[in-house]
Amino acid sequence: MKRVFIVHGWEGKPKHGWYPWLKKELEKRGFEVFVPAMPNSDAPEMKSWLATLKKAVGKPDEDTFFVGHSIGCLTILHYFQSLSKDVKVGGAVFVAGWFSLTKEALPDKESEDIAKPWMETPLDFAKVLEKTKNMIAIFSDNDPSVPMKENEKIFRKFCKKIIIEKGKGHMIELHGVFELPSALNAVLELAKV
Repeated sequence: MKRVFIVHGWEGKPKHGWYPWLKKELEKRGFEVFVPAMPNSDAPEMKSWLATLKKAVGKPDEDTFFVGHSIGCLTILHYFQSLSKDVKVGGAVFVAGWFSLTKEALPDKESEDIAKPWMETPLDFAKVLEKTKNMIAIFSDNDPSVPMKENEKIFRKFCKKIIIEKGKGHMIELHGVFELPSALNAVLELAKV
């Protein structure tokens, strides 16, 4: 059975925004879907998020797919990098992913301190691509948190496709996003369903 792991964003919860909708839509199509509650989501720490994802996934394989939102995208990328050389996964969809954030997203020292290790811990894209070349990124053209052009340029290095949504902000409840058909279609494309 094909499995999908949806990794929520900073301050996110499994029942927020479009995650329950995507879970339900994928389950209707025969996927087994998990949305693990990541620890301390108000102040996410890479080590504990990676450990939580590793535990949730268990043994990944080419029928294992991932959907990340915001900081969840970085979690997935670092997870891929940490997998042993022989492991391959099915693919990943990155929604509002980032390597840098706007000043609006980092309004104070506390936010900067939380984001800093995520932005400064290097990623080896060659290692990521050893796990899968099946990756799609989705951005919104008016995301107040993610400077789209510079982040899109980085995601283009390893994603086979980039989708630009119109007017969906950071693709969270606050911006009225409770369904995300582009993410559903991206998973179905990667899983060849």
